[in-house]
Amino acid sequence: MDHDTIENLSHESRVFPPSPQFASQANAQPEMYAEAGADRLAFWEKQAAELQWETPWHTVLDWTNPPFARWFDGGKLNVAVNCVDRHVAAGHGDQVAYHFEGEPGDTRDITYADLLREVSQAANALESLGVKAGDRVAVYMPLIPEAAVAMLACARIGAVHSVVFGGYSAHALRARIEDAQAVLVITADGGHRKGKPMDLKSIVDEAVAASPSVKDVLVVKRTGHDVAWTDKDIWWHDLVGAQPETHEAQAFDAEHPLFILYTSGTTGQPKGILHTTGGYLTQVAYTHRNVFDIKPDTDIYWCTADVGWITGHSYSVYGPLANRATSLMYEGTPDTPHTGRWWELVEKHRVTILYTAPTAIRTFMKWGDAIPQSFDLSSLRLLGSVGEIINPEAWMWYRTVIGGDRCPIVDTWWQTETGAIMISPLPGVTATRPGSAMGPLPGISAAICDEEGNVVHEGHGGYLVLTEPWPSMLRGIWGDNDRYIATYWAHFAHLYFAGDGAKYDDDGDLWLLGRVDDVMNVSGHRLSTAEIESALVSHPSVAEAAVVGASDELTGQGIVAFVILISGVDAGDHIVSTLRNHVASEISAIAKPRQILIVQELPKTRSGKIMRRLLRDIAENRAVGDTTTLADANVMDLISAGLAAGTSTED
Repeated sequence: MDHDTIENLSHESRVFPPSPQFASQANAQPEMYAEAGADRLAFWEKQAAELQWETPWHTVLDWTNPPFARWFDGGKLNVAVNCVDRHVAAGHGDQVAYHFEGEPGDTRDITYADLLREVSQAANALESLGVKAGDRVAVYMPLIPEAAVAMLACARIGAVHSVVFGGYSAHALRARIEDAQAVLVITADGGHRKGKPMDLKSIVDEAVAASPSVKDVLVVKRTGHDVAWTDKDIWWHDLVGAQPETHEAQAFDAEHPLFILYTSGTTGQPKGILHTTGGYLTQVAYTHRNVFDIKPDTDIYWCTADVGWITGHSYSVYGPLANRATSLMYEGTPDTPHTGRWWELVEKHRVTILYTAPTAIRTFMKWGDAIPQSFDLSSLRLLGSVGEIINPEAWMWYRTVIGGDRCPIVDTWWQTETGAIMISPLPGVTATRPGSAMGPLPGISAAICDEEGNVVHEGHGGYLVLTEPWPSMLRGIWGDNDRYIATYWAHFAHLYFAGDGAKYDDDGDLWLLGRVDDVMNVSGHRLSTAEIESALVSHPSVAEAAVVGASDELTGQGIVAFVILISGVDAGDHIVSTLRNHVASEISAIAKPRQILIVQELPKTRSGKIMRRLLRDIAENRAVGDTTTLADANVMDLISAGLAAGTSTED
């Protein structure tokens, strides 16, 4: 790996120690590192003991069959009970669990008592449809409270939820339904986005029509627009609203499957990442409590992620609810009905903790300081970043303009696969540097290795690996253990390879360098080059395609596609728009290429492998690297000549 392009990161000299006031009240204290280092498993036992278990575990970690871990083996608990029932039983039923803000301006306050009632009714409804423990339920919804209720209801009865982001196409939804063999889909008529109703029901209809495993479709009425109706469809309010308001929860084994969440794979076939119950909840609760310094009696916490992503699972639903937090949930976009919408909500609800993505931060920077400065953001006391690398300039803007130069920033690294935060500063403990994730959390064992698996030290970079199992780790890829081993454990013996590059600066602080495989990170969304290439080639005008991620100031990476058209197809501007829309239809609008370059050939090795490294050089306007391994070294000259002649088109 070539790390020359990030050498300047090691020269970041700005350091922000925690204020004495913050440090004195922080949940996390410096001795946690020594405690976890002295006895890692005892440390995780202590974290697990914060939850309510019906049956205690007999083994903290069973690692006799790596890479398949069993955490808190023998223990039994119920996730929904830990997130809702126990707080109501402790006298906190009147505390607000969610302040909901719909994009059109409608609002709801849902207390923990309200949430218990709604989750119980939904659990009864699922059981009335014949859904049982172990069955898979697909959830395809806007960001509304019923999405969290649906997830918790599944967890309550032991069903395995598979939440699919509401922006995915029918084709992508169907692929995920079929892979999991879901028996039920929970959706809505639509949602609100950018001031307009966003249809969901017709997408579900198309997906379900080709998915015989689905017996029923449960539909929340959100927008109220007319929707087609089939004999599988049931209105949420008709079924759930008629159910008893109490439900007897059953405890499940710590290793009982909790959810599948699909993420892009380098083969183009999405990977169903499997997470289980006890270890996952232990780590998301621990990280939420300590990384965000949550004070359940006073904080108003806002994670802006949709529940269709792992951040929404772990830090909009399970982590906050396990810690009895009060959260804000907002359905819409940051610029609807105006570009100050987020800051208006921070001011209205007196939000104290904000967790969002660098793409959003860079967008706000582009819109200008005056917009957030016109609102009262003085309630904020901690800021978080998630989903991709945050550049130092955006980090500093976040701190000064949004945080008033007083809020610590926790820049968090983790993945769908890790389930919970792995690398992050601890507020109140860690002196932070703009753009650095700093180091692994107590209880987490991470290292940076070279190609041979040797650990590197200060001033060097390489591959980010995890050296010990962790409680919230994925337990496999749904239905494909061989792929699980090959994807995550084959690169280095006995080490989990995260797929990211990283570097230690001269002071030993850790900097993430981005993906080292062919999965792109666009606005915090991991997208497969192979999946986008497959979508492009499925269009009748395209003979071949190659996709790379190129650095993008706003989104982290932008999608650049190199396309060979079939003979006779006009390479005019119209084809670019057509192909971009085709990708959106096949996958999602978030997968639209930023730029499509029409070329005559693609650089390939003798074995037929496309040399994306060389295409990335072109996409980022760099000098083209070594071409000696190409089957035809003249290809790069042909591509460059063609682009110079005007066949590079952008929409």
